[in-house]
Amino acid sequence: MKVSELIEQGHILAPLRASNKKQALQEIAQQAAKHTNLPAREIFDCLVERERLGSTGVGDGVAIPHGRFAGLEEAVGFFAVLPKPIEFESIDQEPVDLIFALLAPAESGADHLKSLAGIARLLRDKRICAKLRGAKNVEAIFALLATPEDQQSPDSTLSKAS
Repeated sequence: MKVSELIEQGHILAPLRASNKKQALQEIAQQAAKHTNLPAREIFDCLVERERLGSTGVGDGVAIPHGRFAGLEEAVGFFAVLPKPIEFESIDQEPVDLIFALLAPAESGADHLKSLAGIARLLRDKRICAKLRGAKNVEAIFALLATPEDQQSPDSTLSKAS
């Protein structure tokens, strides 16, 4: 599943004001509960449990917390921009200011991993992250996230012009 298929404008939390990882995950869980009919506490507990296995802070100010949920019919993403980076025990020990939380159905298997890979691929692009950090509103952030990945690479404009 592509990132553009995981996110809706109402799934963007910007700015998300949180002073630590726990608070950020609680806020994301609260927002996710409104859109998934899952209890916020269940979402929060699942995300925290995943963090106990190892931080989902992947480096360069990005974290991708994720979990699988019974009763969820399709994968869904929630994206947050924090105006002030927070400690997330990231792989590079740098604080996080971009968080993409992925909630997937319990039986999603390989699709869950493909979604995670797509999110990681998108957020590994320093240009995209810089644009996300500089976006002035939710609409601009949504436009960046909802643009299919194949249209975001610098080579795609060259190949379309040929």
